[in-house]
Amino acid sequence: MLRDETSLEEMDRPDCDPGLLRRTYAQFPLVNAAVSGWGRLYREVIRPALPRDRPSTLLDIGCGGGDISVALARQARRDGFDLHVTGIDPDERAHRYATEARAQGRDTAVVFRRATSGDLVAAGERFDVVVSNHVLHHLTAGELAALLSDTEALTGRVAIHSDIVRSRAALLLFGAATLPLARGSFIRRDGLTSIRRSYLPGELRGLVPPQWQVLRRRPYRNLVVFRPGALP
Repeated sequence: MLRDETSLEEMDRPDCDPGLLRRTYAQFPLVNAAVSGWGRLYREVIRPALPRDRPSTLLDIGCGGGDISVALARQARRDGFDLHVTGIDPDERAHRYATEARAQGRDTAVVFRRATSGDLVAAGERFDVVVSNHVLHHLTAGELAALLSDTEALTGRVAIHSDIVRSRAALLLFGAATLPLARGSFIRRDGLTSIRRSYLPGELRGLVPPQWQVLRRRPYRNLVVFRPGALP
């Protein structure tokens, strides 16, 4: 199954239906809770990297509607950490949705900004932890290299880019599981496009610098991990 490098997800189209787009953002918490595994990643990778003797910071690149940013902030707060989360996305529609949700009381420990990782590097910003969810499959090899370079400049302790593994089985399972969402949002059609656009672990290993790790997390997850100072 070759990687689909040309198809465009509906929600990335500037003229997509705004009502379907908002419902897609609203359904992301349910879908991400079911398939993305950030609870486990928080416990195993993020929490051990958070300092307890000072406030800590986390950057969520390509945060979309902001549900991962909010979930990580809440988990850290329950564990007694003073974690400040920044979610960034260059898409004005995603930024507007996330900031409106925050204004409605979703979480005051999270700040959303319309920006790219390159903007933050240029401003000299730095965070203890940097994450992204379902961003890598949107990128060409050159864009992936730029993101990883930005991430190295932004990360103080650990970075995790989590994405889907391309697989026919994943296509079948996701397609069946999301049938109830097929009419009311872009979740099903864009999710299937995302799977077809996603990288295999071996493909990523051929693209990332030596100081990065590519890990396979079953059933269908790629983790691209960076720890500053770690030996290649």
